[in-house]
Amino acid sequence: MALHCASFCLTSVASNPLGSVKFSHPIVKASPFPSPLCPPNVRLNAKGKAKAIPGDGRSETKELPLVVCFGEMLIDFVPTVSGLSLADAPAFKKAPGGAPANVAVGIARLGGSSAFIGKVGEDEFGYMLADILKENNVNNQGMRFDPGARTALAFVTLRSDGEREFMFYRNPSADMLLQEDELDLDLIRKAKIFHYGSISLITEPCKSAHIAAAKAAKDAGVFLSYDPNLRLPLWPSADSAREGILSIWETADIIKISEEEISFLTNGENPYDDAVVRKLFHPNLKLLLVTEGSEGCRYYTKEFSGRVKGMKVDAVDTTGAGDAFVAGILSQLATDLSLLHKEEQLRDSLKFANACGALTVTERGAIPALPTKETVLNALLEPVL
Repeated sequence: MALHCASFCLTSVASNPLGSVKFSHPIVKASPFPSPLCPPNVRLNAKGKAKAIPGDGRSETKELPLVVCFGEMLIDFVPTVSGLSLADAPAFKKAPGGAPANVAVGIARLGGSSAFIGKVGEDEFGYMLADILKENNVNNQGMRFDPGARTALAFVTLRSDGEREFMFYRNPSADMLLQEDELDLDLIRKAKIFHYGSISLITEPCKSAHIAAAKAAKDAGVFLSYDPNLRLPLWPSADSAREGILSIWETADIIKISEEEISFLTNGENPYDDAVVRKLFHPNLKLLLVTEGSEGCRYYTKEFSGRVKGMKVDAVDTTGAGDAFVAGILSQLATDLSLLHKEEQLRDSLKFANACGALTVTERGAIPALPTKETVLNALLEPVL
C-alpha cells in the first residue's frame, strides 16, 4: 500500500526511545478459537461484500457486517530520530493518523467491512487520506472535503522520560467543521457497530454532528462503541474534557478506556481497583474494556469480569496500538455479538485483540503496522519461548 511518506525539515515538540514491551500469554493450541475468529475464507470486493466457496463448490456473495467509524483523520508528523524533543528533531516523516480512521483500516486489514465518516480539507493532504482509506478497502463515501479549512496536522512523539508530547494545528481544521446535514445517515444505519471517540465533541459544529450520528445509529439498533482517546491539549481545560467525555458515556454499549483515563475520569482514583472501574459501568453498558499496554487488558460485563494477558514483543513504535486492539475486538463482535455473554469465547477474542495491538508496535507508524488476520493467527500459534 502506498503510504506516501516523505521527510520534512521542520522544528517542533518531543520524543522517547521505545523499549521492549513484554506481553505474556500461554501457548495456544492449533485450533484455539471459536468460529468468529476462523470464518470461511472470503475475498472482499469494493462494496464490503465477500465471496465464499460453500461445500458444493458454488460461489455465493455474502455481505459482511459493517463497522462505521466516525471522527477525525489527520496527518501525523513523527521525528525521524527517536529520543529527541520535537524542537530538536532534525526532520519529520508524515503518516496518516486519527484514531477512528486507524480503527477503520484495522478492521478492513483483518478481513472485515468498515467505513469512515469525517471531514478533511479540500487539499493535497485531504485527498491523500481519502486515497489511503480506499487503498485499504475502507468505504470512504462518508468523507467530506472543506474548501475553507485545512486538514489537521499533529506533531507527536515520545520524550526520553516516556511521556508523549503533542503539537496540534487545528484552528480550526476541517475535521472540526463537519455539519449535521453532511452526515451519510444511510451508511450509519447500515452498520452493525458505530464507533467513535471524544475529540469530535470538543467544538461545534462537529459536536452536534457527532450527537446526531450516534442518535441515528442508536435509533436504528446499531451497537455504539466508544473509545474516549483523551487528548488534553485539544480541550479548553481538564474539567471541560472530563465533562465532555462523560456527557455521552451512558449511550455507549461498548467502552474501551486506558488506566490513565480511569484516573482522569475518577479524579485520581486507583485504576487497578475493580470497585473504581465499576463506578464507570453504567446500567446499559454491555462491555467495559480497560487496556493495560504490555500487560494486556481487563474486561467487565454485568455477568463476569477478568483479565487477559498480552503477547511478548519488542516494541519499535507504540503509535496505534490501542486502535489496533479496538479493531481486533470490534472485528470479532461485528461477526457475533453473542460473545458478550460467553466468557470463554470473549476471552479468546480479547487474546486476538491483544495480539493485534502487540503486533502493531513491532513496526513504525499506525496504519502501515496494522496486521492482517493471518498474521495475528500465526502469531497466536507460535509457542512462547
